[in-house]
Order: sequence, then structure tokens, then C-alpha cells
Amino acid sequence: MPRQSPYAIHLSDDQRAWLESHARKYASPYRDVVRARIVLYAAEGMANDAIAARLDTPRQIVSKWRKRFAEDGLAGLEELPAAGEPARFPPTSWSPLRRWPVSSRMSMASRSPRLSIPDLRQEAVRRGLVASVGETTVWRWLSEDALRPWCHRSWIFPRDPAFAQKAGRVLDLYAGTWEGAPWPPPTT
Repeated sequence: MPRQSPYAIHLSDDQRAWLESHARKYASPYRDVVRARIVLYAAEGMANDAIAARLDTPRQIVSKWRKRFAEDGLAGLEELPAAGEPARFPPTSWSPLRRWPVSSRMSMASRSPRLSIPDLRQEAVRRGLVASVGETTVWRWLSEDALRPWCHRSWIFPRDPAFAQKAGRVLDLYAGTWEGAPWPPPTT
């Protein structure tokens, strides 16, 4: 026999209206819609197992949000701050590499054929941008800015001395010419 929850849910008209509007919103995050529906079903008197089956959610999740709403009301449905050690690089200073001048990155690229995450990490520490930083953090910073300094160097700064000659042939074909004449040759 299913257990009865010790947390009975009674909603005011304002709470019900707020929950119903959030349960119907297509643009709301899915987790908020599920939380609103859990509380609405609980207010109808449904058991946690029945709510879990209806929403295809684990019973423990239903129990958690039912309890939090019973104890804290609508505020109980909000996300709690993540546990653990505070971030070493708060969001206000997430990317010291953003302030790192592009010319500095380009001069670094001229010394190395390929910029790698470890190279960038070492350079950031060497220049004093950060005291210490992990490679994953450097990768995250670059990802957030959609920067891939290890990719652009090979095309913008070719090292092959015959690059212009080789690329010229390909670019001529794109332009529809070969050795100064239209390509393909006109047929008569």
C-alpha cells in the first residue's frame, strides 16, 4: 500500500494562478513546469506515486518538491545555490583572456605553429593574468567567447613558402579560370 505524504498542500488563489500559468508556459524551463505540476497535483490530493507516474518522474523528486513547497511556499520551488567550494574565477572576472590583447595572442601564434590549451595556460600564468589556472578553465573561457586560436593560424598565417602558388590554382578554378583562360573552355 502506498505511503501517504505528511505534507498536505493547500493553495491560495494567487498561488494556484501562478502555478497554473507556469505549468502552461511553453517557454519556461522544463524543470519549472514539472515543479508547478507536482504542486498542483499534490493540491488535488494525489499521492506522490501517482504524481510520479503521471509526470514520468522519480517519486523521490516528487517528494522533494512537495516538501519544499509545503515548508517554503512558492519560494521553495526556486533553485538553491550550488553546494561546494566557491568559484575561483567569479563570473565578473571569468575571462582574463578577453582582456589579453589580440596582438599578444597573434605574436604568440607566430612563435608556435599551433596554439594549444596548455600553451595558453602557461602564457596566462607567465604574463601574470592569473596566479594559477587549470586547462579546463582556459578551455571554458575560450568556448564562451567562441575563440579557437589553434584553428585560425594555419589559414591566416600559412608557413608553406609555395602557398600562394598552390592556393592560386585553386582560387582560379573557383573564379572559373585556368591559366588565364575561362574554365571549362567554351564548346563550339
